[in-house]
Amino acid sequence: MYKALTLALSIALIPAYALAAPPAEKKAGIESKDYKWNAEGGEQSAALKLKGDPKEGRDGYEVCGACHLPSGAGRPDGTFPQLAGQHTTVLLKQMADIRAGLRDNPTMYPFAKELTDAQELANVAAYIEKLCIPVDHGKYEGPDAAKQVADGKVMYEKECIECHKANGEGVKDKFYPVLAGQHYKYLLRQMTEIRDGHRRNANPDMVKIIKKYDDKQLVAISAYQASLKMPGSMCKPKAGKK
Repeated sequence: MYKALTLALSIALIPAYALAAPPAEKKAGIESKDYKWNAEGGEQSAALKLKGDPKEGRDGYEVCGACHLPSGAGRPDGTFPQLAGQHTTVLLKQMADIRAGLRDNPTMYPFAKELTDAQELANVAAYIEKLCIPVDHGKYEGPDAAKQVADGKVMYEKECIECHKANGEGVKDKFYPVLAGQHYKYLLRQMTEIRDGHRRNANPDMVKIIKKYDDKQLVAISAYQASLKMPGSMCKPKAGKK
């Protein structure tokens, strides 16, 4: 009962809480010549050295579930990414960067800052890792979907595959995220923000690659990525679905 009430209150308070909380103090990111992507030190490194407890992480995740849903499925409209199936290293890096003011996310920051320390970050990441991967997610649904996916495949295999791999599975120990199965609209929004310099914790190597792509090309690449199947344990289909 207490957990359900906590989650319900979190959902109800999202707009007011997010607007009322002070923003994170910004740290120099990719706009600085001294910026080093994924540098050692800080809360991220501390959390990576700890063994996360998924049972403890379940309580910490309740505040995350208000936006990302209890299932970790996120939202197909692209407002919140799917977390289930993502590498724990990526989850930890992004949570730590938002808490530290290295990645601008005014909606998530008020909730992320409520996690007490590196151990709680590790616990939450361990809990998310145990979630099954939703069968359905937001895909590109335009009338030209087949062409967009085909065009995106060509561009993806030309330059994205080296880091994010053939099936979009990423590389856990290098902090390269899983792209397969992520919501199309979220992928498109993030790639656009990285290209346009709005993701201050972006990997400079990716920025160099993605800068050459226009909006239409990013649509195609995102459509292809969203068409791929996430690696890992899939959830059981809902009744009536095969």
